Amino acid sequence: MSEHDTAGPARDVLAPAERILIVDDDPSMRTALMESVRRLGYDVQGAIDGADAVEQVSRYKPWLVVTDLKMPRLGGLDLIKEIKHRSPRTLMVLMTAYGTVETAVEAMKYGASDYILKPFSTDLFERVIANLKARGTDASAPSPIDQRSILTQDPGMVRLLSTAEGVAASQATILINGESGTGKELLARFIHSRSPRAHRPFIAVNCAALPDGLLESELFGHERGAFTGAIMKKIGKFEMAHTGTLLLDEISEMNMGLQAKLLRVIQEREVDRVGGREPVSVNIRVIATTNRSLYHEVEQGRFREDLYYRLNVFPITVPPLRERPADIPLLARHFVAVSAARNSFPLPAVSEEAYAMLQDRRWKGNVRELENVMERAVLLAGDAAILPGHLLLESGGQPVSPAPVPSIPQPSGNGSLWEMERELIFQTLTRVRENRTHAAKELGISIRTLRNKLREYRGTSCQDSA
Repeated sequence: MSEHDTAGPARDVLAPAERILIVDDDPSMRTALMESVRRLGYDVQGAIDGADAVEQVSRYKPWLVVTDLKMPRLGGLDLIKEIKHRSPRTLMVLMTAYGTVETAVEAMKYGASDYILKPFSTDLFERVIANLKARGTDASAPSPIDQRSILTQDPGMVRLLSTAEGVAASQATILINGESGTGKELLARFIHSRSPRAHRPFIAVNCAALPDGLLESELFGHERGAFTGAIMKKIGKFEMAHTGTLLLDEISEMNMGLQAKLLRVIQEREVDRVGGREPVSVNIRVIATTNRSLYHEVEQGRFREDLYYRLNVFPITVPPLRERPADIPLLARHFVAVSAARNSFPLPAVSEEAYAMLQDRRWKGNVRELENVMERAVLLAGDAAILPGHLLLESGGQPVSPAPVPSIPQPSGNGSLWEMERELIFQTLTRVRENRTHAAKELGISIRTLRNKLREYRGTSCQDSA
């Protein structure tokens, strides 16, 4: 092949969104990836290193660039920065055999939409491309946290991910401990995606969400006529997860009877359907999560000791958000971007005062609570910067304002954002007992601006007080 490898149909008959550039200094790897892309129906071109890729991007205008990390002249991270500077909407995927979580996080911070650790299967490579294509134009914005990416810059969390990535290659049963909202299921999906079972099913069951009778049928399945209402055979989650991973979310909520049946499945790798005559063999990897101490549950007689030791082969504890302060601004920015895109709002800035308030909070609800707070803030801020008053943080389990959090009207013309702003200012004034000086400080605006807003809203003013 020539220096600029090509494959597939003539590029001038395809839209730019159908073009993919593969950047790798290894000719055999580059050729194999190009052939895989060509089979998917895309126009594809190859570059021998980062410098070559920069030259090609301006005239080839690819929708997606897939690049290796270590290359002569210009490496993968520098290439991502350069292309994102020249063409912000071009998507980037980083490939690396130097599989450190730090590198992957850095790539995402520079603008990569995803990353793949070498060696990887053709199925995984093609699935990454398919997922980016399915997200369409939204893929150029920060992606929703999914099974392939966990956003963190906290050193302890980075070490935890590195450990999880190492154990993912094994067949060990994993018990993930952590408070509600810390991302236990997300970590389970991360482990699955880094395991040899990554291309096989990942099935999650919330043990707290179903009554005991339904949970048994959901997990193990049932035969037709096994009980009243069983009008047809049902395949349980264990069988659905065959060759893949089964996540038992909030395992501490399972009753003792089901625990005994679960223990047998884990030991024997066989499932007995409700009403079934013969066991069904299954090949699965089990990951369980809990927001309680299972050891304490064993001591209290609420959890089987033998099952505890079967599950606790490799325990991992996800730290609460309050112990990961470096992650709060990173996650806040991410949730703002995702919420703005989902609601078709402009992407707002976040003020330094708002960041300071976020980092001072203990976050009892952890990442899930932060996500909800930032979504509300985006809706309240509209096209303005997010200020402390937009956060609507709760104190002692109750909203900071004495009134309930207002419902957010659906955008229906110019009035909707005006109404949200008006409600926020009135709530803030109520909270600070009509002290405009304090209200303006909390809202991040001047007293004069506040006075003008009030005159606009109701034609009256509150008496200034220091």
